[in-house]
Amino acid sequence: MQKMKIAGAMTLAGMVLSGAAQAQGSSVMIYGIIDSAVAYTTNANANGNSVIKMPSLTGSYPSRIGFKGSEDLGGGLQALFVLESGFAPDSGGMGQGNRLFGRQSFVGIKGGWGQVSLGRQINMTFLATAKSDVIGPSLFSINSIDSYLPNARSDNAIGYLGNFNGFTVGATYSFGRDTASAGGPSATNCPGEVAGNAKACRQVTGLLGYDGKGFGINSSYDIMYGNTGASGGLSSSGNTDQRVTLNGYVMLGEVKLGGGIIDRRTRAVGNVNTDSDLYYLGASYPFSAALVLDGQLIRLNVKGSSNDATMSVARLTYNLSKRTAIYTSMGYIKNGGTSALALDAGGTVGAGKNQFGVMTGIRHMF
Repeated sequence: MQKMKIAGAMTLAGMVLSGAAQAQGSSVMIYGIIDSAVAYTTNANANGNSVIKMPSLTGSYPSRIGFKGSEDLGGGLQALFVLESGFAPDSGGMGQGNRLFGRQSFVGIKGGWGQVSLGRQINMTFLATAKSDVIGPSLFSINSIDSYLPNARSDNAIGYLGNFNGFTVGATYSFGRDTASAGGPSATNCPGEVAGNAKACRQVTGLLGYDGKGFGINSSYDIMYGNTGASGGLSSSGNTDQRVTLNGYVMLGEVKLGGGIIDRRTRAVGNVNTDSDLYYLGASYPFSAALVLDGQLIRLNVKGSSNDATMSVARLTYNLSKRTAIYTSMGYIKNGGTSALALDAGGTVGAGKNQFGVMTGIRHMF
């Protein structure tokens, strides 16, 4: 009996030690951001009325909760996954077209040669502006002019990303770029994967970049195809929406300067072809570790049209701690011709009207 007890104890100890060893080679983390603010904008309709609201997207980073983990497979290989859900703090609703894990949902393998991932993931257009856009996916930002930029993700995608001595190479290929049919710019109703039509809702993105000491530059390419029922005029697999970007940043001491050009060409239903260039230039200046001032100028040039737009944005952030910050931001957009681009992403403005806005909010990371 005593021998059996000893043998049982040894077996249990072995199981515990084995589990501990496995746990040391793997990890899972829960993380998130909650960012909420109150915003005021003028000329929110054709009558020139102003509006005060608590928007879903606010002044710094979109709210989210995520789970990510990795497992050491040996030989320099890792298995990894990311599940990230965006949500609206003002209502508690889910973001990205009402998806459960709309921001990211993928599994992959990583080694010295790079990372390969499968699932819904951010694509190369998203990554291209990540370091050069000092304002980021804010309520007042380049996202107000091109709402695709903060939502540059692809469903049903194979992705690759590699870093080699400062050089970054990446690409995604999607068999069906967007399965959601409702929920703002994050849902364009193009699930693809149609038998007999290999181009339906396909999307290809690519990136090549270099980051040196105190500077970086990259270029990206993005083309998406349409199909029956898809939004944005891409109702056929022969219709396309293409973006080519060139982006860069430089550090001047503690000051960061960043800018870029985004060339867009749409070939939509009815031979409606639109060509435009979006230019942005910004700077980030830290007065101290706690107080940071960001500013940016954005210009949209619609070729062959007077419907251009110019936006200016400034944001002041005070970090109460490493995880909590308060901020205030103001912006102004000038709409040319019949342009009706709102200063606040997802907002409204009277056609051809200029708009001023201000907001203040709080952000907490965990």
